[in-house]
Amino acid sequence: MASRALGTSVVLAVAVASAVVGPPAAQALAPSVVAAAASAGPRDDFNGDGYADLAFSAPGATVNGFAGAGYAGVVYGSSGGLKTTTKQVVTQNSAGVPGVAEAGDAFSSTLVSADLDRDGYTDLVVGSAGEQDGTAVRAGALSVLWGSAAGLSGGATLLVGAASSEVGSELAVGDFDGDGAKDLATFRSEDLQVLRGPFARTGAAAAVTLAADTEDNRWHDLAAGDVDGDGRDDLVGLAHNGNEDDRRRVSVAAGGPSGPGAFREVTNADGRGLEAGENLAVGNVNGDGYADFVVGRLEGYDSDAENPLALGGMITYVPGGATGAQGAAAKVFNQDSAGVPGAAERGDLFGSSLAIGDTDGDGYGEVAAGVPGEALGTTARAGGIVILPGTAAGPTGTGSTGFNQDTEGVTGTAELGDLFGGAAAFVDGNRNGRAELAVGAPGENAGEGSLWVFPSMTTGTGSFTFGHGTLGTVAVKAALGSSFNR
Repeated sequence: MASRALGTSVVLAVAVASAVVGPPAAQALAPSVVAAAASAGPRDDFNGDGYADLAFSAPGATVNGFAGAGYAGVVYGSSGGLKTTTKQVVTQNSAGVPGVAEAGDAFSSTLVSADLDRDGYTDLVVGSAGEQDGTAVRAGALSVLWGSAAGLSGGATLLVGAASSEVGSELAVGDFDGDGAKDLATFRSEDLQVLRGPFARTGAAAAVTLAADTEDNRWHDLAAGDVDGDGRDDLVGLAHNGNEDDRRRVSVAAGGPSGPGAFREVTNADGRGLEAGENLAVGNVNGDGYADFVVGRLEGYDSDAENPLALGGMITYVPGGATGAQGAAAKVFNQDSAGVPGAAERGDLFGSSLAIGDTDGDGYGEVAAGVPGEALGTTARAGGIVILPGTAAGPTGTGSTGFNQDTEGVTGTAELGDLFGGAAAFVDGNRNGRAELAVGAPGENAGEGSLWVFPSMTTGTGSFTFGHGTLGTVAVKAALGSSFNR
C-alpha cells in the first residue's frame, strides 16, 4: 500500500545539532563553563574560519577504478551558509591520507568530527568497515583527516581491526573521562575499544582501554553525550541480543575517570528493558541541561508482532537526568501518532536516520526522522523526512511537519528508490543560530546518491541539491548521502 504523501506546507527553522553534547542547556552549567562555550567556535569547523562545515559520505564510490573504495566530502560554511563553491573530496589516494583506495574498502562508512589533537581545528574521523589488513578480510580501520586553515589536510591511522571485525561500523566521539580531550569509542570484534585523547599527529592515542563484551550481542550504533550532567560524556549503545526473542535494547555506559564504565540497560517504568532499535541521535531536546537521546527502530523482527507501534518504524525519545537515562519517561512515536505526517505502513523505514537540533533558538531541540522507504502515490521508496518539534516535555507530534522531493520548492522529483531521508544532519553553516538541514538520498539515480541542503526558516524554497557533477566524482553506485558527520 502506498503511504499518503508527507505534508507539503513545511516550515523549517533548523539549528545546530550535536551527536556529541555536554549539558545542552546553558542554565544547567556553571557560569565559567557557559562563558567558555560562548567563546568557542563551532564544533564542526575544519578550516577554523568560525563557520561550521558539513562532511558527508559516499562509501560505495569508485576511486581510480576500484568499486566500493569510497570517499568522504566536505562543503564549507560561510556568512552565506554552506556553499558548494568551497568543497573538498578526500579518498585514500589523497595526499597524506593513510592507506590506498581498494575495492570494497567502504571509506566513509562512518564519520565523526572533533578536535582530536587540540590545535583549534576540527578533525574528521573516518571509518572504513571493509578495509583489508594483509590477509585479514573486512578488518576495518579508523583514520583521522586533520583539520587546518586550508581544510582537511593529511591524516593518520588510528586503529586497524582483526579479520571480520569491521572496525568503523560503529563509532562515537566524546570526552568520556572529563579531561578536556576528546576520546573515540568503537567495537573491535566483540570488544568495546576506547581510544583516549589527546591524540598525537601520528594517530597515537594517549591511552587505549578495552572493555570486554561477554554477552551475545550484535551492536548496531553508538553515540555520546552527557546524559547525567556530570561533565563527562556517556556512551549510548544499541544492541540486538541474538536470542530467539530477538529483543533489541539500549544501554548507557556512564563516563568516569577512566572512561566509560559497564553498559547498563535502560528500563521503563515497569523495570523492563526498553524496546530499542538500530539508529541513534543524541542532543538537546527538552532544554533541561541533560543530553537526551532518540532511538530509531525498524520493523522486520518476530517481536514486532507484539509491538504494533513498530509498524513502518518507530522512534523512542529518552530524556537524560541527574541519575542518567530516564527510561520511565520515554515517549514513542510512529507515523500513526497524533500530529505526525504520513501513515504507518510496512516498509516506510521511519526513524532509519535521526538528527536533533534547535530549529528556532528557543532552547528546545527538534527531532528529524528520515522515512526513506516512504511511497509517494505509486512511487515506491521515494522517501521523505519528518520534523517533530521539541518542548520542555520533549518531542511532540503537535506541529510536526514533513516534506519530500515532491514538496513545493524542493529541487528534484520523487522517483522510485531515491531513499530521500536516508541520512539527515543539522549544521549552522552561516552562524546565525538557525542551522541548515542536510538530507541524503543514497538511492537517487539508481544508487548514485545525492544531497540536499535546506536553509533556515524556509519551506522548500531556497533549498539546493548537489551530487557527483558538482563534486567531480564517479557516480555509479556511490551511495552519496549515506551518512553525515556527527
